[in-house]
Amino acid sequence: MDASTTSAQGTSRRGFLTMLAMAPLAGAALSACGTSGPSSSGGGGGGDGAASMWYLSGQPNEKIKTDNLKAWGDANPDSTISVDFFQNDAYKTKIKTAIGAGQAPTFIYSWGGGTLASYAAAGQVLDLTSWFDDATLKGSVLESTYKAGTVDGKIYAYPNENAALILFYYNKKLFKQVGAEPPTTYDELLALVDTFKGAGIAPIALAGQSRWTSMMWLEYFFDRVGGPEVFDAIFAGTADAWSNPDALKALQMVQDLVKAGGFITGFESITADSNADQALLYTDKTAMMLHGSWVYSGIKNDAADFVADGNLGWFAFPPITGGKGDPKNVAGNPAQYMSVSSKATQAQQDIAKAYFTDTTNGIMSETVIDAYVASGQVCIASGIEDKIAASEDKDFLQFAYSAVQDAPSFVQSWDQALSPSTAEALLSNIDQLFSLSITPQQFADNMNATIGQ
Repeated sequence: MDASTTSAQGTSRRGFLTMLAMAPLAGAALSACGTSGPSSSGGGGGGDGAASMWYLSGQPNEKIKTDNLKAWGDANPDSTISVDFFQNDAYKTKIKTAIGAGQAPTFIYSWGGGTLASYAAAGQVLDLTSWFDDATLKGSVLESTYKAGTVDGKIYAYPNENAALILFYYNKKLFKQVGAEPPTTYDELLALVDTFKGAGIAPIALAGQSRWTSMMWLEYFFDRVGGPEVFDAIFAGTADAWSNPDALKALQMVQDLVKAGGFITGFESITADSNADQALLYTDKTAMMLHGSWVYSGIKNDAADFVADGNLGWFAFPPITGGKGDPKNVAGNPAQYMSVSSKATQAQQDIAKAYFTDTTNGIMSETVIDAYVASGQVCIASGIEDKIAASEDKDFLQFAYSAVQDAPSFVQSWDQALSPSTAEALLSNIDQLFSLSITPQQFADNMNATIGQ
């Protein structure tokens, strides 16, 4: 889940996924989502006194980043950073093309994992290891977040922003309407599917057209049925790992849920980038939704009264009877990641590093941290327990923060952990699995063929 999402955007990952203010501002030249990007993108874009960044669109993070870069530009008029915003899927396509052509922006936003490894292998991003050893910023974020930004023991990306774990959201009004409580087991979740259908309410919202949203279900089914070892074998390139009996059982459970009418009718045409799945929850069209922690801030932004009135609830993905996975395990992305293009000029690289280390106006300044916490996001800055406790969203933030802290396993979103080519095959097969156009065995066979690519 890229942000996906990942990204920790309010609308998509990433994020998440998600993840996903347009007027020009001093020090932050903005353009509409999906535009062609900076007018001079080769070698990082701009002149020696300007660096460039591509970033995910969507509130509240788009405004947080806009305000942050304006503050940076005001304080550093000779070292500006321009930014262009893109929706999640459009960004993934554009950055892949730009990196392949050697025309990436100075800052390369990613979710770490396999995609970052491919960038490092191609020599497209700077090895920041020695710089981090000398710099003072390494301890400014949680140490565990560096794993997905590290390739073969070397740091290629600075983790920043927010942790993006996947959890269930539910509409408390609809639960009260049918006399239901949040499920504590998967069997109880299945029973709720029938309860809500009987009341004429769609049980679960799903933006199936975005594909990575469906992937989140597989990540938890695999974990709860077989434990993290099932995907670990896939990640390690073990032959026929997708045919593990626990994997096949998890794949079948997905299709059983589809056949049972667990997801809203027409989920295959709903997209996450448009926030349509979130809207289904807070407009009382669906009772539940499995999504990223970034969605809390998105719903708070788009439906403030729904949250303020106490109608939004949350719970962890429940255990599965007979399953091997620890119910405390979580999936998602531990952070978002910023790399520095190896094609950028030395001046642009210096701007990037200065932006990373500036605690007053930089990427993780106190103002930025406060904005993330205020928007209901699980910021990865270290030593912010007091900020969380003082937040009006402390109930959610402490739930999510504790889930990350206590998780025996934090599975990175598969489409980020795997190589880009394997991830695309995965998303294509997930689409077919959820549409019931292939069987679990066919899914496994198709994915086994990608191992080692």
